[in-house]
Amino acid sequence: MRAEVRKNEEQRSVFGRGIRIIVSYVRMHPLPFTISLVGGVLYSAATVASTIILGRVTDEIIYPAFRSGVNTRTLWGGVAALVCVVAVRAGAIVLRRYFAGMTSYRMQASLRTRVIERYRDLPLAFHRSRPAGELLAHAEADVQAATDVLNPVPFSVTVIFLVLFAVISLILTDPLLASVGLVILPLLGLLNRFYGRTVEPAATAAQQAIGEVSAIAHESIDGALVVKTLGREDSEVSRFDQRAAVLEQERVRMGRLRAAFEPAFETVPNLGIIALLAMGAWRLSTGAVTVGTLVQLVSLFQLLAFPMRMIGFVLALIPRAVVGRERLQGIFVEPSSMSTPEQGADLPSGPVGVSLRSVAFSYGEHRVLNDLSFEVAADESVALVGPTGAGKSTLAELLVRLADPDKGTILLGGIDLRQIAPGHLRQSAAVVFQRSFMFATSVKDNIALDSGASEEEVVDAARRAQADDFIRVLPQGYDTVVGERGVTLSGGQRQRIALARALARKPRLLILDDATSAVDPTVEAAILNRLRAELNTTLIVIAYRVSAIALADRVLFLEGGRIQASGKHGELMSFAPYEAMVRAYELGAGASRVRAGR
Repeated sequence: MRAEVRKNEEQRSVFGRGIRIIVSYVRMHPLPFTISLVGGVLYSAATVASTIILGRVTDEIIYPAFRSGVNTRTLWGGVAALVCVVAVRAGAIVLRRYFAGMTSYRMQASLRTRVIERYRDLPLAFHRSRPAGELLAHAEADVQAATDVLNPVPFSVTVIFLVLFAVISLILTDPLLASVGLVILPLLGLLNRFYGRTVEPAATAAQQAIGEVSAIAHESIDGALVVKTLGREDSEVSRFDQRAAVLEQERVRMGRLRAAFEPAFETVPNLGIIALLAMGAWRLSTGAVTVGTLVQLVSLFQLLAFPMRMIGFVLALIPRAVVGRERLQGIFVEPSSMSTPEQGADLPSGPVGVSLRSVAFSYGEHRVLNDLSFEVAADESVALVGPTGAGKSTLAELLVRLADPDKGTILLGGIDLRQIAPGHLRQSAAVVFQRSFMFATSVKDNIALDSGASEEEVVDAARRAQADDFIRVLPQGYDTVVGERGVTLSGGQRQRIALARALARKPRLLILDDATSAVDPTVEAAILNRLRAELNTTLIVIAYRVSAIALADRVLFLEGGRIQASGKHGELMSFAPYEAMVRAYELGAGASRVRAGR
């Protein structure tokens, strides 16, 4: 008993949440929704009017035509009345459908924009903790599910007016025959409500399954290289098939429920028509009603049958809309530690110095940086080195505020990163990682990438990155379209284009996180030398090659979450941990050269 009560409460809760969601949508786009409702009300009035006119035409034109005939004026008057009411109905349908669709599509655009803006504002840690397929499912399947309910809402509201006008017409026409309608209409309403409650679990499960299927599909496609090299094709297909089978089961369950209820939706109005004909025939035999009155009432019942089903359609969509919107709401309420001021501070002109004061950062329970403090002067070049896992890449992300430290302060040009306007920070500080993303567009667009750089500035940036020579021998030069993620380029070419992209922004702080690891050492040296000679910028290089480390004005050795040593490369060779790391780098580089020689 308690379980049944709890289930009813949950169902009422789902219905209530669905109504609140619909109301929130209407508030966001009230004008097209209101116009759609006006069209619906016109449709309702015209529908009822058409049955009244049909009844009058039956009594005054069709029935007399078989007895004494009808004059031409009356005939054409009836035709004109029918044409006018049909024209009004058609226009009202166009008005309702067009603006209902506009409301739905505008709402989808609003939600998708909000989702993408939220993705943009959330820290990098959020994106790393979610599969890309799940994030795509939020922006596509969940938005679709959350807004599909909106399109039929104007028609469902129209049904309310249609029923109201119909009941008034029935009562005014013949109260006794109206009693049939007053019995049948509530039955249709109860059937609709029961259908909505029954289909809710299947709709909820199906929507959740869509997100899982989308996530697996994206992961398998995105990891195609790993799948193929490891021979995991069958395993991935099997994994996808399992989740697709769950989705199929829920969709089939929904189909079975619809198949079970569809005949009932058809039968109840038809039973009403049969009852109406039986009672109407008796009333007709007693002279209480005319043939036209009976035709009017039967026509009205036939016109009510399909619109009443739309209420059931909306009720069936509400659970799916609630699930989709709540999945989106999980993104909207996702906490973000990265607050930004409305009016951020601007950095001083020229190269900017970097200052870290007691910075700490953790991944969960794992502390990576601990009480880290150091200074980098404006226009200084610094090599940041340390063993694997020391936190060098994490530090690079903190310096461009892809995340905020758990404790401590990072100053850029003497200003706390948290107080700098995000747009200004992105223009002033650039980071190039070991693996850089390439868009499926031209090389020129990949370098410029919304920086506003002219064609000459793009070419200049490519020259500084030692990329101009290989770009010019591509099939269309700078206009060559690279494949998705730059698959048509080598690793070293992608790295140099990514470096050119950063240089095109003329940053005042440039951070290279092993950004030339796939480039030949001689080319790497040429790149770094040119950067130091031609750029007016502060440079921080996370490097592993001794040739790159030795080019820096100063070397910072990071270990245990802190700077353990600072100085020039030659000076630090007397520091045992640094010397051991450098020797290991040299041995690794030598082994690589031997393997390459073979």
